[in-house]
Amino acid sequence: MKVISTDKAPAAIGPYSQGIVANGMLFASGQIPIIPETGELMAGDITDQAHQAIKNVGEILKAAGSSFDKVVKTTCFLADMNDFAAFNAVYEQYFTGKPARSCVAVKTLPKNVLCEVEVTAVVE
Repeated sequence: MKVISTDKAPAAIGPYSQGIVANGMLFASGQIPIIPETGELMAGDITDQAHQAIKNVGEILKAAGSSFDKVVKTTCFLADMNDFAAFNAVYEQYFTGKPARSCVAVKTLPKNVLCEVEVTAVVE
């Protein structure tokens, strides 16, 4: 197993890694809309926060030697299912290969953000 760590995505805020590569697969921890350079939360609506969370995912993919087109599964968490359509509008800009996905609303996300995205991807 190889631990993935990059300063271009937010540092883990708990006892976990940004990602782990095992058997040619990246298992990335969920990313919330924290701006890596400042450590501050991205202000704004679901569109703004979704872009930032997914950009953070992209940096972890890159650090692992993978990319959005190699993602096989995503899990997306929303604070409010009323944001589903707006979230999808952002999501489809990045995940053009249409990986398998689960998307659920949860009671509360870390730091009270509006979304969190995690991925599993092939690393070659």
